[in-house]
Amino acid sequence: MKERIYITTTLPYVNADPHIGFALEAVQADACARWHRGSGREVFFNTGTDEHGQKIWKKAQELGKDPQEYSNEAVIHFEALKGKLNLSYDNFIRTTGHAHVAAAQEFWRRCDKSGDIYKKKYQLKYCVGCELEKSASELVGGRCPIHPHMELELIDEENYFFKFSKYQDQLLELYKNDDFVLPESRRNEVRNFASQGLNDFSISRLAEKMPWGIAVPGEEAILPAGRQVMYVWFDALVNYVSAIGWPERMEEFEKWWPVIQFAGKDNTRQQAAMWQAMLLSAGLSPSRQIVIHGFITSGGAKMSKSAGNVIDPIAIVDEYGTDALRYYLLSAVSPFEDSDFTMEKFKESYNGNLANGLGNLVSRIMKMSEVYQVSSQLTEVRLQSIPPEYQCAMESYRYNDAMDVIWENIRDADLRITETEPFKLVKTDAEAGKKIITELVHALAEIAYLLTPFMPSTAEAIQNAIKENRLPSPLFVRK
Repeated sequence: MKERIYITTTLPYVNADPHIGFALEAVQADACARWHRGSGREVFFNTGTDEHGQKIWKKAQELGKDPQEYSNEAVIHFEALKGKLNLSYDNFIRTTGHAHVAAAQEFWRRCDKSGDIYKKKYQLKYCVGCELEKSASELVGGRCPIHPHMELELIDEENYFFKFSKYQDQLLELYKNDDFVLPESRRNEVRNFASQGLNDFSISRLAEKMPWGIAVPGEEAILPAGRQVMYVWFDALVNYVSAIGWPERMEEFEKWWPVIQFAGKDNTRQQAAMWQAMLLSAGLSPSRQIVIHGFITSGGAKMSKSAGNVIDPIAIVDEYGTDALRYYLLSAVSPFEDSDFTMEKFKESYNGNLANGLGNLVSRIMKMSEVYQVSSQLTEVRLQSIPPEYQCAMESYRYNDAMDVIWENIRDADLRITETEPFKLVKTDAEAGKKIITELVHALAEIAYLLTPFMPSTAEAIQNAIKENRLPSPLFVRK
């Protein structure tokens, strides 16, 4: 039986267009999915959109629209990422979908049955940007450091709470697994968070103040003044199980669970602590692994429209192509830590590594192959063995290191052409010249094979050129 791998991204809110940070997460998860499929594993890759909560409610109000109508329009931009980023996901879930709503309500019932849900009156400071409560120690100058432009809201009401504190010991035991949260710095962060003591958190809101959410089970018919709707995080996190059939299609669920989750560092607490406690409460096993990436900054500063430094991933794709953006996000951006992204750096990498590097190598080799009819005798070339340093990097999500292996192979092939000059040798010693050209074509085919998880269209274009023994159109035009 094939090994099964379930992979998911987080679900971005639909209150703003897709940004470069989510593009990073999406292509990381896609590279992971493609790598596992290429390694003979069966893969289920999930993504989607988070469509409830205060941010969506406020945005819809600003535009004078019903929140469902607004979500239906906004989700189109996120569904378009499949083509724009060449994502190979198997499922796109919307948290407003009927099956997910039913699953979230059943999840609530399971946690309630475990004795982990209770009601109390409370007061706290709340960041709408994070959709999280904020303690005094988390604030900088009285504001959330992640969303410093937003005023904190004061919540003073009676809501349902989840007994997060009950699961402290089980979570700390879970964090003893060195591979559960990656990288190590994030595992240490969430372990320290849990070891300091966990506070129960609110999992509902008064519908009278914020009606855009899934109704708490049993309160559907209560008037808005008393009805409670689910806190957006409690609702959205359930997508990881509802996407694979829970609770109605348990055979399908058990086929895929547990999951490898990709998320940003601002999601560490929610994914690695809150969600894991919720799973334990509902009687489900924890996630398989949580892979946390950093933020993308621009010119050393956090991206914001007011600063004029926002990077639009769609605009980059439209000008430079999908694989150019995928290449940069997976090679020049750290898989785990914050990274700086400017268009100057991107363009320099594009011209140097893609147009002058990979693109030029493909042209040089395939021109010789076409002229001297070398690759016409070749069938599809696959690596007999994956370079161990490449395999190790892929299994540990260090995609930049795996790309370094590929680019070392590109440099080696370029150097061999320079040193042996087969285009000259073939004129004086046809057999020796053709032998070198044949070996270069094989090297190019292996490069294409290794590129497949990262730059699938480019890899396919190279493989087709080899099969058809032709010089392809330029893969990357210098800008």
